[in-house]
Amino acid sequence: ETSDAAIAVFDKGVAAHGVPQRLLTDNGAALNPSRRGHAGRLVEHVRALGVEPITGRPYKPTTQGKNERFHQTLLRYLDQQPLADSIAELQEQVDRFDHIYNTQRPHQGLPGRITGQQAWDATEVAQAPRPDHDTAPITPGGPDPQQHTTARRRVHRHKPIGATGQRELTITRNGTVHIGGIAFLVNRHLAASTVIAIWDTSTITFADTHGEVLIQYTWPPQGTTYVSHHPPDPTNQRGGRGRKRP
Repeated sequence: ETSDAAIAVFDKGVAAHGVPQRLLTDNGAALNPSRRGHAGRLVEHVRALGVEPITGRPYKPTTQGKNERFHQTLLRYLDQQPLADSIAELQEQVDRFDHIYNTQRPHQGLPGRITGQQAWDATEVAQAPRPDHDTAPITPGGPDPQQHTTARRRVHRHKPIGATGQRELTITRNGTVHIGGIAFLVNRHLAASTVIAIWDTSTITFADTHGEVLIQYTWPPQGTTYVSHHPPDPTNQRGGRGRKRP
């Protein structure tokens, strides 16, 4: 696994599908070694295109779970094929698998079990990011941090947000950030920390300043004011303490 190979694969994907809004990888030295103290060639390469590089938590492969599970499906397919005599022949088998996986195999996670290609064709492609980003990050300011946090929270609760974008926010003492009129629970133990919100039309992702993904949500139905992955708190029912959480 080398940076040259990673860049070549990334560029091949861009040539086929366009520049993505962000690139999720693990923390491998050839991919995103930011947590090791240096940026890495792939990180610099994608940032030059305006792509936001983000990573999973170290030693937590569940963040990349979809891709890890994909490997298992690919290997099971290859186990049923004749043993390839060359890299070129193996590549042909992988290409056939890609075609079947994307255009013939029903996807159990998609409505009506349509194929991945059908979902791609039916979905509007996000605009390619600009190198300097459309949305400038918010920087702390003012002599009173508490006053600034309150004012900024009020702006985000009522300011419309675009279909795609990103923004720096400060986690409140109860572990939430507010954006688009919704309070999203990130982590109560990270109160007062800076978090980067990155969103598109279907999901919103929160990452720390190192690019590590902290939590991701699907956009909730209109009218929702609080979102978390935790089950409802029994103390927050009518007559109990605290506010009700939809």
